[in-house]
Amino acid sequence: MVARIITGKSIRGVLSYNENKVANAEAELILAAGFIYQPEQLSFKSKLQWFEKLTRQNDMTKTNAVHISLNFSKDDVLDDTLLRGIAFDYMKGIGFGGQPFLVYRHFDAPHPHIHIATVNIADGGQRIETHNIGRNQSEKARKELEIEYGLIKAEDQNKEMAYMLKPVSLQKIEYGKTATKAAISAIVREVTGSYKFTSLPELNAALRQFNVLADRGTPGTGMYENKGLVYSLLDEQGKKIGVPIKASSIYSSPTIKNLEKKFAPNETARKPYGQRLKHLLDKAIAKARSTDELKAQLQAQGIRILLHENVQGNIYGVTFIDNATRVVYNGSDLGKAYSAKAFLGRLPSGATTEKEQQATILPDTTIKSIPADQKNYPAHDQPVIQRLIDAAFRSRNEQSMPDPFRRKKKRRLLAG
Repeated sequence: MVARIITGKSIRGVLSYNENKVANAEAELILAAGFIYQPEQLSFKSKLQWFEKLTRQNDMTKTNAVHISLNFSKDDVLDDTLLRGIAFDYMKGIGFGGQPFLVYRHFDAPHPHIHIATVNIADGGQRIETHNIGRNQSEKARKELEIEYGLIKAEDQNKEMAYMLKPVSLQKIEYGKTATKAAISAIVREVTGSYKFTSLPELNAALRQFNVLADRGTPGTGMYENKGLVYSLLDEQGKKIGVPIKASSIYSSPTIKNLEKKFAPNETARKPYGQRLKHLLDKAIAKARSTDELKAQLQAQGIRILLHENVQGNIYGVTFIDNATRVVYNGSDLGKAYSAKAFLGRLPSGATTEKEQQATILPDTTIKSIPADQKNYPAHDQPVIQRLIDAAFRSRNEQSMPDPFRRKKKRRLLAG
């Protein structure tokens, strides 16, 4: 866990920053500690007045606003209940346990993080000392919470970031122009190692972005019945080309047996990112006026939408891929409002095609059991922002590392 504390002179500015995030569906108020009313009952004015009631008791202290961000590793599994507990214990640990404070969960970055807004004037006018609070009280509290909640340590997060490759445009593999086996192996290792998928079709949703397919073969064949698996290269029309490579020949051994071991843990690990994904989907579909516009808006956020068609050309499902947090979701797994028909139905009248309007909702078990090579995925016209293709030529023993935290420089009173 990485904690950042910034002090300033305007609690209004801190509140405005976080409330604007909430208004833009990029954050949610999950806790109002020390307030009379529940979070959903508090207006901006009532929040501000509650803090100003304290700051007016000490006119001598001008720097009285405190803005804290607690940033967690992408490998930490955190729901709102855990985040509230961490926030309570952290504030108590730094000497702010008796202060009113607001906790906002933000969804505007790939890693889980919360922002805490408060003031350093206690009831009665006493100033709470904040000099060296980051170095002393915060560090002590941070280390204790990492142990108590089983969080990834800040030191380990820094080590992860030190070995990260810079995210640049990752071109899809082109047959005849790339060292095919090495490139396929690198992409398969990266995707199976860092993406959270719960079925083979979900894995293929991520792989197809790079023109790679995990192929079990046709049902009824020996390869299929014996749980064999090969990885093939695809052309822009989604057809297999070149010589496939066996899963067992890839260093990480992403065979069916080993992939299936990931399904249940991945289902748990991806849950915290489902909320972020829904926020971004809701925000985009509220602004979009067509399916193409919706896809473009989401692609700018690193999110891909794949509409699935059957042999008759009818849409029967949708898969969402969040490349920022490396999660893959069938629409209905996110909730009924995100199934193909329900989600596309939220677009303005006339914005969808007849096929999209008639989209069928199939049970998740049906979608997940359809052989991966029988699913119709559209070719992508633009590369996904991902890791360097140079990963194909890295040491085989090098481990995949999560994305570093994005730090934005702000002149206003903000925390990363």
